[in-house]
Amino acid sequence: MRNFVLMNKRNINTMTQIYSYEKIRNDMRLLELLSQSVPNIGAACTEIINLEAILNLPKGTEHFLADIHGEYEAFQHILKNASGNIKRKVNEIFGTTMRESEIRQLCSLIYYPEQKLQYIKNSETNLNDFYNITLHQLVSVCQSVSSKYTRSKVRKALPKEFAYIIEELLHESPQDYNKQAYFNRIIETIVSTGRADEFICAICNLIQRLSIDQLHILGDIFDRGPGAHIIMDTLCNYHNFDIQWGNHDALWMGAAAGNDCCIANVLRLTLRYGNLATLEDGYGINLVPLATFAMETYADDPCHYFGPQLDKDDTRHNQKARRLIAQMHKAISIIQFKLEAAMIDSRPEWHMKERKQLEHIDFERKVFVRDGKEYAMRDCYFPTIDPKSPYKLTPEEQELVNKLHHSFSVSDKLNKHIQCLFSHGCMYGIFNSNLLFHASVPLNADGSLKEVDINGEKVKGRALLDKIGLVLRSAFNSDTEPKERKFAVDYFWYLWCGVDSPLFDKSKMTTFERYFLEDKTTHTEEKGYYYRLRDDEKVCDMILDSFGVTGQHRHIINGHVPVRVGRGETPIKANGKLMVIDGGFAKAYHNTTGIAGYTLVFHSRGFQLVQHEPFTSAEEAIKNGTDIVSTTQIVEMSTQRMMVRDTDKGSELEIQIEELKELLYAYRHGFIKESTKNKFRY
Repeated sequence: MRNFVLMNKRNINTMTQIYSYEKIRNDMRLLELLSQSVPNIGAACTEIINLEAILNLPKGTEHFLADIHGEYEAFQHILKNASGNIKRKVNEIFGTTMRESEIRQLCSLIYYPEQKLQYIKNSETNLNDFYNITLHQLVSVCQSVSSKYTRSKVRKALPKEFAYIIEELLHESPQDYNKQAYFNRIIETIVSTGRADEFICAICNLIQRLSIDQLHILGDIFDRGPGAHIIMDTLCNYHNFDIQWGNHDALWMGAAAGNDCCIANVLRLTLRYGNLATLEDGYGINLVPLATFAMETYADDPCHYFGPQLDKDDTRHNQKARRLIAQMHKAISIIQFKLEAAMIDSRPEWHMKERKQLEHIDFERKVFVRDGKEYAMRDCYFPTIDPKSPYKLTPEEQELVNKLHHSFSVSDKLNKHIQCLFSHGCMYGIFNSNLLFHASVPLNADGSLKEVDINGEKVKGRALLDKIGLVLRSAFNSDTEPKERKFAVDYFWYLWCGVDSPLFDKSKMTTFERYFLEDKTTHTEEKGYYYRLRDDEKVCDMILDSFGVTGQHRHIINGHVPVRVGRGETPIKANGKLMVIDGGFAKAYHNTTGIAGYTLVFHSRGFQLVQHEPFTSAEEAIKNGTDIVSTTQIVEMSTQRMMVRDTDKGSELEIQIEELKELLYAYRHGFIKESTKNKFRY
């Protein structure tokens, strides 16, 4: 036995790399800092063992969502059911022992524990029996979803109140003869002490949390839906997420920064879809001045073409409310066109003069004249436009703009959410050989990266997106020079509608034409070359190379453009190199796309694309156990299961292991003295 131990000691010693004197001396500062948390050989060995073990765990599950557009109920449900993964787990565990109705009930309990418990308690005759059975079932599900994580990681996710009890249950089994009574007694005591409801809620929320390791949001949290603020509240408290900003996110960021053009666009779009809850209830934006101005100015105007686009079964707005929204919608639209003209004049380098439209209206003949061609106008009632000076704000309009500007600037909650977007977001992200961005990377006709001028600096590709990120952040930094800050604030609007904006990338934004001109040929917005060329695998490879994305299985993942599944479009492009996951979360897109959004799931076995049908409501999910109907498409599956070692996190851990091994060598050879007091935190 002694010889065996000695042999293994020799093997361990031979595993230790020999470091040169020069390398140790060059790294001494790093090693001394590391020794503050790893003070001796024992601590270093323990941590090396720990990290090496983590490398051999299965990779965590990543979820990719895009273009949520304020649809908070569908978004929250997808998080709660982990895009169907929780139900698949439940089926794997209980598929042969439970009826389908029982599985649905258990799943809806996991998704909405507080509400579902209340519903069950009103109908259940033997509550103690229900608690006993359900708690055993929930522990089994929790054991399954936590199995790919270290105990330490699971421990950090545990609710404080029940941390010890849950940890005991997760690592014990009722099938273990020696622990049967122990396990069962814990369950029984939870029920007998009257804490079953609280415990069920805690373990259900834990199952939800452990089912998604990392959440990627590929832009556009804001816009059409009624609950962007609710989505942001959820994300700001979420355990691990990142966001690649979308065009609507940039628009709201610009509004928060004080860009009046962005404020006007935010208000216009909100009114267009009749979703005022985010503005009024979410962020406390005072819309009374706009309503008062609109009622007075457009009292005699039917505003036919400005009525809100609502669901057929909408019950939130009566005819009087719809009429007021239409008036407000038209009022802010006209103000927007005036503000944008002033912005265009102040930034001639953006070459957007042709987007000044009001000067082309022939107010006497009520036609629109451009490039020698006349176009019929649907609406020519403009009480606030002076034909001699069409872009000048009236005193009343200017006062209204000032009030709206103030309301956005003092909204604490809006500013908190924007800071969250900056803390967790950027223009693009690279995760595990996947390049994530919302819309596009500007390209030339030949497929090469297009140079874009930003405040006198020409940049392209990755450098372009990096530069934009720096510009946007400078709008909110206290040490930014006034001139630089002014450009940054203005640039939010260019990102929204500028030709070379990677968040827009179209020839023009035809808002005026869609509102006022009958001729639909004027409504056309020609997409940039990225959208025409992204089906080409070579172009995708070029973009991936330019961003430094490596790996045998690398991909570009986009949102922004809805995938029209009903017309035969597919989200998988360029021979699998590109995935577009905007399937249309917003209800306004459902008729166009034929579906209600995608979730891309990347787990240890590969990629799965989950296609969702329209979500009914959380109430239906609670009452009847209805779920989002989803279909799963296998995109790419690995022959070998991916481990943490194969991920970006694994690369970081391997660097840490190498540093720890060097520290271990330094301890053993006297370069650094050990400390007997172990300061290392576990």
